[in-house]
Amino acid sequence: MMNLDEVYWSSRYASGRTGWDIGYPSPPITQYLDQLDNKSLKILLPGAGNAYEASYAFQKGFQNLFILDIAKAPLEKFKKANPLFPAKQLIRDDFFNHNETYDLVLEQTFFCALDPELRRDYVNKMHELINPKGRLAGVLFNRKFDFQGPPFGGTEEEYRSYFSEKFDGVFASCYNSIPERMGSELWINLRPK
Repeated sequence: MMNLDEVYWSSRYASGRTGWDIGYPSPPITQYLDQLDNKSLKILLPGAGNAYEASYAFQKGFQNLFILDIAKAPLEKFKKANPLFPAKQLIRDDFFNHNETYDLVLEQTFFCALDPELRRDYVNKMHELINPKGRLAGVLFNRKFDFQGPPFGGTEEEYRSYFSEKFDGVFASCYNSIPERMGSELWINLRPK
């Protein structure tokens, strides 16, 4: 198993090796947020990185929004770019140590950043973090990569095998991916069992 710890991620940000970062909010996430009327939802973005989606959500009125990342640099960059965002809602911690509960967790490049050996642990932790009527929604890579990750890819069949014990819901090909990822992203909208 790779040691993808705070030191690893901090060095990736420091060296600019952030190929997963598209530089703006992911269209599947923004379009999903645009459909939500309840702005009081308690939302988590785990492994948020530069958190463009969080910035978008906050500007759209989602105030009960929390950003979690193991690395300090992207959280500091986000706070500088979004000075009105409450500092107490920026959480520097390991996802697996986090113990709050949420109405919605947005998945954007976090699952694919974890060592695949942790995927079952991810599902179990998500099940703990999401309220019984809550949702896990976002994007997973629906392809294999020809290099050693992160990011780590996978297939819909593989993902269903991880999630099926703890979640029900939708797995669908993304129709609104960025051009470079068209055909290689899977939209999930899952609820805890």
